[in-house]
Amino acid sequence: MLAVAVAVVVAVPAAAQDPGAADEGPVTGPSGLPLPRFVSLGSNKVNLRIGPGIRYPVAWVYQRKGLPLEILRESEDWRNVRDPAGATGWMHRNMLSSGTRTAVVIGEIRQPLLRRPAADAEPVAEVEPGVVVTLLQCPLDGLHCRVETDRFQGWLARGALWGIHDSEAIE
Repeated sequence: MLAVAVAVVVAVPAAAQDPGAADEGPVTGPSGLPLPRFVSLGSNKVNLRIGPGIRYPVAWVYQRKGLPLEILRESEDWRNVRDPAGATGWMHRNMLSSGTRTAVVIGEIRQPLLRRPAADAEPVAEVEPGVVVTLLQCPLDGLHCRVETDRFQGWLARGALWGIHDSEAIE
């Protein structure tokens, strides 16, 4: 029982332990951009390394341009990223794109791509889990994001997407 209690205490984020920590404002890295933030793979072949530099071994090779990644930390030229499956490692900043925003459909079932942003809207298509979509619009107060697949445009439930934070809007 003691081990469980210790594990719970250790797992509490520092911001939750220090009530004043949340008042310090957003965290930024050497780039001056906020952390964490989402980007996407800028190339069809990108190495994920176990450390921030070419001297570190390659842990994985991604071959899916446009795949969304979350930047967790930064060094001068390297970004510590997390992929949609939860794997983490380091990529050179030149291999990442912050221009076109993408997301991946998550879950176990197909998600309805809706004609308008309402639960009762007519579906245009169904989108399989794992499909990468382009984010066109995600209102901060909205439950849906307007997205584009290779063949369709429509609205997907925001909760069915990995690649945008709850506190983030795309206009």
